Amino acid sequence: MEVKYSDIFNEKVQKVIKRAIKKDIEDYIDQYNKLLSQSNFFKKGVFTHDNASIIAQKLEENHFFEADHSVVLKIDGKKQEISSTKDLEIAIEGEKSRILQDKKLKEIFEKINKELTKNEQLRQFRKCLESNRIVLDQLLNLPSLKKSLWKEYLIKFKDQSLGLLELYEKAETEIEKIRKKAREEKTKWSQVINIFNDRFSVPFIVKVGNQEDVILKQELPEIQFDFKDEYGGQPEKKIIEKEKLLEVLSGGEKRALYILNIIFEVEARKTLKHDTLFVIDDIADSFDYKNKYAIIEYLNEIKENDKFKQIILTHNFDFYRTVSKRLSINKKNIMLAKKQNNEIFFESNQNLNPFLEWKKDLTNISSLIASIPFIRNLAEYSGDDESKKFLTSLLHVKQDTKNIKVSDLEEVIKKVLKNKSKLFLKDRGIVVEMIYKRADQIIEDDSEHTELKDKIVLSIAIRLKAEGFMINKINDNKFIENIKSNQTIELIKKLKTDFPKDPSIKIVEEVNLMTPENIHLNSFMYEPIIDLSSHRLKELYSKTCDLK
Repeated sequence: MEVKYSDIFNEKVQKVIKRAIKKDIEDYIDQYNKLLSQSNFFKKGVFTHDNASIIAQKLEENHFFEADHSVVLKIDGKKQEISSTKDLEIAIEGEKSRILQDKKLKEIFEKINKELTKNEQLRQFRKCLESNRIVLDQLLNLPSLKKSLWKEYLIKFKDQSLGLLELYEKAETEIEKIRKKAREEKTKWSQVINIFNDRFSVPFIVKVGNQEDVILKQELPEIQFDFKDEYGGQPEKKIIEKEKLLEVLSGGEKRALYILNIIFEVEARKTLKHDTLFVIDDIADSFDYKNKYAIIEYLNEIKENDKFKQIILTHNFDFYRTVSKRLSINKKNIMLAKKQNNEIFFESNQNLNPFLEWKKDLTNISSLIASIPFIRNLAEYSGDDESKKFLTSLLHVKQDTKNIKVSDLEEVIKKVLKNKSKLFLKDRGIVVEMIYKRADQIIEDDSEHTELKDKIVLSIAIRLKAEGFMINKINDNKFIENIKSNQTIELIKKLKTDFPKDPSIKIVEEVNLMTPENIHLNSFMYEPIIDLSSHRLKELYSKTCDLK
């Protein structure tokens, strides 16, 4: 039987057999069996075309006719003596042709034939059937046909099959060793998955579906996801495809999933004991706090491996401080990147709390001004409402703002900061004038890098300038006195109401967007202003100075 396994057991061919021509095949088989039962040569279930072909082949292989033997066959109801392989094959093919040329059988075959022209796989199958119509009666019992085909292949390639079997038996012990190693690797994959599932807060559970094939077939790990309820519910039974999962995950959850790839790589390198330098760039961006601390703890474990070194980069000041502390990084290795004259350089930053650094020398004008918001919040949290109100007048324009002296500020600082009782500030002028003077000096500096404290000085000066302009423009003392909170926002609303087309509105709205969170303790240690371009702050200060 010259039939290719691939011609029949093809997905598209199987669909056509099951749907389009199943009934025609059944009709064909019924008619074929009817003709077979009427044959004087073949007998259904006893002596078929296949049986006859096998006998002819065996007689030929064993030189039966060459030894002057012969066989007697019943053909057309009469017994005939056959004395050669050729005559035997002619007799077999003659009876087969007589059956296959039956008019009704041919009509059914043509119906089947017409369905097999829709694509290349079906045309190949049709070609196979045209020369092997005898196979049609087996198409509705595919397991049996598969078995028959494999028998044919094994008989045809007997020597190769026996050689393969012998090779397999010899290699069976080695194969078991490989499988054992694969099972061990499976445990390692499971450990990686457990690290992720145990530490990271995401709405799914990760599994590897093909651990053994990763080793045996060098396949990539097949990651599977079981979605789970956000509030700790049991995982659903249904496996979610990665593409569909990504559609519903938040940015932080997607980044957490990306961490899984990193863990795979790190754990593999642990096993291989490779010297590795990890460059980690803003790895915790968009993470919630649980996942942020989870990755920090994992970075700490990486640090404990002698084969691993890390360069950790971040714009996130909170992440910067936490990593520095939890990983116990040597102070000389904690640095801030700066840019000046188109050159990037690194500066040691051993003090992770800016206020502690500024507090050491409040005689420095920038340190003094930058500390005002911090001291104001300390006064507020400690219940010192008088000091809080005083310092608020240096962050918002109040009735007393333009009259507050540096000496007055000195006394309030001594009151709030108990360890600054001996503080003496040389400048005895007006605080607001000191703020504007220092801001003017900062914008005159053409350096591309501006210290954090100088950015805060600019932010305070910008807001004071903007509020002063709006108060004068609105010119409504009663309205101003009734503002209890969110003064900048309330002034902007009033300005837009009274002067809806005033070009200054765009500038004061920019002030409100850029500066408020830079002037308060509760802004994650000034994290927003660290990323803010000093050029933009200088430009905005110049704009507020020009407001009229």
